[in-house]
Amino acid sequence: MFKTLDREKLDTELRKYLDPAWQKNLSILLFDRIPSTNQIVWDNLEQGENNLLVAIASEQTAGRGQWGRSWQSEQGGLYLSLGLPMEIALQQGSHITLWSAWGIAKSLRQQGIAVYLKWPNDLILEKKKLGGIKTETKVYQEKIIQSVIGIGINGSNPVPSTGINLETFLNQKKKLSVFSLETLAAITLQGLFLGHQCYQKEGIDSILSGYLEYFINLGQTVLIENCPGMITGITTQGELKVRLKSPGATTEIILPLGSIQLGYGQ
Repeated sequence: MFKTLDREKLDTELRKYLDPAWQKNLSILLFDRIPSTNQIVWDNLEQGENNLLVAIASEQTAGRGQWGRSWQSEQGGLYLSLGLPMEIALQQGSHITLWSAWGIAKSLRQQGIAVYLKWPNDLILEKKKLGGIKTETKVYQEKIIQSVIGIGINGSNPVPSTGINLETFLNQKKKLSVFSLETLAAITLQGLFLGHQCYQKEGIDSILSGYLEYFINLGQTVLIENCPGMITGITTQGELKVRLKSPGATTEIILPLGSIQLGYGQ
């Protein structure tokens, strides 16, 4: 089922899920096995590629995750990167991950796949990791002028105990026959364009409101320097809001991206 991508079938699925305006300037590169879809997109952009550029691989050998972690990318998953020109302030870089995560989650939910979001960039299904997002940017004069958004979603590839793949989930729901890797790629791109469009038209406040609807960590208990706290939300910069409780006092603190790791299944 979720093995390699067929170009003709992918084109058919893209016509189903993407607005014609989104497809107009879209260039898609397909690979069986490459080191990194993000790197392929950057390499092509440096060579003068002007279109919206997508690279999709059936397997990555050197996938990159957030905070320098490796990204396991075995055959059977979806490994997709979108190169997107933009012009936003450097301080708004976290917005890209927020609208990307929200858009993909929304599109998957429209297909009956109840995805949640784990701070800041994980897609969660049944309290396990379904996928993740890796955003890279090019900066010029304190502005982000280009982003490459890398997406990894588990299809039928092996996953650790904290992960889940769509094949397992859809088998349980008896929906596997109506899904494919090509469909997943089209839905993922639909979500990315949906998120970007909403961000451009309505701004980060609208994106944040939608993100919080799917935010699985809301209300989660955490321990910060031995002080118990509860997650109350995130800021427009993607930082984590935590309310700490100590005898006779309550304090809200803001934790920057990457400062703590939140577990799965909580």
